[in-house]
Parts: sequence; structure tokens; C-alpha cells
Amino acid sequence: MEKTENTRLRAAILEVINNQIRNNEPPETKETLIRLQEQGFSEENALKLIGYVVASEVFSVLKENRRYDRGKYVSALKALPRLPWEKEG
Repeated sequence: MEKTENTRLRAAILEVINNQIRNNEPPETKETLIRLQEQGFSEENALKLIGYVVASEVFSVLKENRRYDRGKYVSALKALPRLPWEKEG
């Protein structure tokens, strides 16, 4: 993947996050941003972590040919800073 493609993909993911925050849908996105900042993450790093969750859910939807799972997405947000692909423990 070229650098410009990476830049566009990051911008698209950030737009998704900003739309979720602006529309408060799901409200857990904004709550997660605030929580991560309270835990000491910069806004930029908190948004990156949320972006990993967005990307992971999109990838899963495409790979598994399934519908968006709000519950799974919200659970992954609540688990941050543990990333969706990291095991618990």
C-alpha cells in the first residue's frame, strides 16, 4: 500500500470517529476518547487507539461477510487501551 493510500485510509477512519463523536452515535466513542485522555493518552494517541477499533471492526465485517456488530464494537472500545487483537490477561 502506498503512502498516499495510507494517508487516505487514516483520514477516512478519523472522519468516521469524528462523525461518531459529533453525532454521539455510539456515545461510547466520545466516552472512550475522554476516558483514554483521563488515563494520560494524548488526544492524537487516543484517536489512534479508537481508529484501531474502527479498522478492526471494518476488517471483520469484510472478512466474515457479516453485518456491523455494535455490541462487539462498543466492547472493543471499552477494552481500550487493549487492542482488539490482543488477548486478555
